Amino acid sequence: MPTRSDPESTTIREFDSKSFLKQLTERPGVYRMYDDGSSVLYVGKARNLKKRVGSYFRKTGLAPKTEALVAKIASIEITITGSETEALLLEQNLIKSLRPPYNILLRDDKSYPYIYLSSHSDYPSLTFRRGRTKKGGGTWFGPFPSSGAVKESLNILQKVFRIRSCSESYFRNRTRPCLQYQINRCTAPCVGFISPEEYQQDIRHASMFLEGKNPAIIHDLMNAMEAASKNLEFEKAAAYRDQINHLRHVQEQQSVDGEGGDADVIAIAQDAGVVCIVVIIVRGGRVLGTKDYFPRYSIEQTEGELLSAFLGQYYFGGNTRREIPRDVLVPVEVEGQELLAQALTESANRETRIRGNVRGERRRWLELAMTNARQTLLTHLASKETVYRRLLALRDLLELAETPSRMECFDISHSHGENTVASCVVFDENGPLKSDYRLYNIEGVTAGDDYAAMRQVLSRRYKRMVAGEGKRPDLVFIDGGKGQLNIAREVFDELEISDIPLIGVAKGVTRRAGMEQLIDAMTGDVFRVPADSPALHLIQHIRDESHRFAITGHRARRDKKRRQSTLEGIEGVGPKKRRDLIRYFGGIQEIRKAGVDEMAKVPGISKSLAETIYAALHDE
Repeated sequence: MPTRSDPESTTIREFDSKSFLKQLTERPGVYRMYDDGSSVLYVGKARNLKKRVGSYFRKTGLAPKTEALVAKIASIEITITGSETEALLLEQNLIKSLRPPYNILLRDDKSYPYIYLSSHSDYPSLTFRRGRTKKGGGTWFGPFPSSGAVKESLNILQKVFRIRSCSESYFRNRTRPCLQYQINRCTAPCVGFISPEEYQQDIRHASMFLEGKNPAIIHDLMNAMEAASKNLEFEKAAAYRDQINHLRHVQEQQSVDGEGGDADVIAIAQDAGVVCIVVIIVRGGRVLGTKDYFPRYSIEQTEGELLSAFLGQYYFGGNTRREIPRDVLVPVEVEGQELLAQALTESANRETRIRGNVRGERRRWLELAMTNARQTLLTHLASKETVYRRLLALRDLLELAETPSRMECFDISHSHGENTVASCVVFDENGPLKSDYRLYNIEGVTAGDDYAAMRQVLSRRYKRMVAGEGKRPDLVFIDGGKGQLNIAREVFDELEISDIPLIGVAKGVTRRAGMEQLIDAMTGDVFRVPADSPALHLIQHIRDESHRFAITGHRARRDKKRRQSTLEGIEGVGPKKRRDLIRYFGGIQEIRKAGVDEMAKVPGISKSLAETIYAALHDE
């Protein structure tokens, strides 16, 4: 039976904010704070989760209410979203369903802002409305997540299309144009300054834009912005840029409030011997929340087998019957998928499908679930309690006199022997110590000679230590087999270092995670550790982190050879696409704020390329 992550499992007596924040993402999302009884205290949204959540744990400047909230926190859960706007909508859904005590304003759906196009036969008005009604006919656009954005964007729409915003009684009793006409925000249909046909054309264009069907409007504004810039009218160009940004904001699609339907979206992530499964619950087209699980598993099980076992126990193994949606979305093909779908259908008394090959909104839900699974797993691996338990297991495995408080691991990365870089990552009792990570540019060795590269980096690192300039590790890992380890042993012998255990981590014959071979440099013993050993999981984490850091350093060195803007160096983004992106968004900062779906609206930018650009700009 899958066990939900228990808030007490990541806390001992008080919430360990330091280790939690260390691995927290800087992407937008929603956070939920729980007390030691697993009751939700507060739900909030953030443009940058790391900065927002971190602000609760600063030492000074907190309001008394916030201090009282922080004192009760036992755990925090997060849900990553595609944009800040999506985070706002999800926040309201969660506040409505969870009713946390520290959230004061509880919205219902009637309070969301709309843009309303009246039903006047010749000259309809375009106005802001709070809440949707069935009276009066007309056309409703929305709901939108922010009243401020709607009001500001509505003003811009009135500037662009010059559509009236006055009430019906005011419109009927006018005998001369009002101030709106004088400031070019209305065409004065009240006194017949525009024909019904011309006015209806403006209404049609405005409606098309609000429905997301009129990219020509933005195209015209971009041309106007470029023309103003060429004429050195920079203030005017900036105004056009702001108009483009506001217009984009109005028509932005929301993946948390998109097409209807009920679904459970399942995602899985594996690393360092741990599996995390995340379930995103979608009802009526809205994401209502997430739940995460850390089931036990064996290394022989594939992701499809793991999900098959999980789904059976998730829907049928508990004492309380779970609600079965019409769709269960999965990232890979599940073993026995047809049989599971049949069982779910019989239990729900209606058809339930298990689907993986989905498009549109459902594809975005699945991608969101995968992102959350990876982030939740990282947070779990970085928790202080998890690291401490693994350190004790590692001490016992290697028969060390004391629990190691500083461990270092080395790896080599290059492209066909070029731009060789060596990494040194450091772990302590709190997990990765990124402030002590180091990259070494390897020079003067034969291309592709990993042994010479390993000799150089170890000599450079530990000569300084022997001279008293660096911190002394309690344990050193070498990512590689006997060859690399023998080089490390020779360097230690030359430097007369005999009191630091030296362990090689080889991938083994099958090169599968969980089948690693450990080599003791002092004795030459080669041994394997059970795949479910916490000690092995820690070693895998350290080894994988050194590999990741080495590759990151190698790519940075390779890319540094040419001058580049933020968008240069992204595969598939040439000069024309860079120009189109900047024209569409108005600048690199706005590109960073945009989600994948919004980037894909730029001519020539496909969904897959938009995902690549988003990942590059957010260092994923």
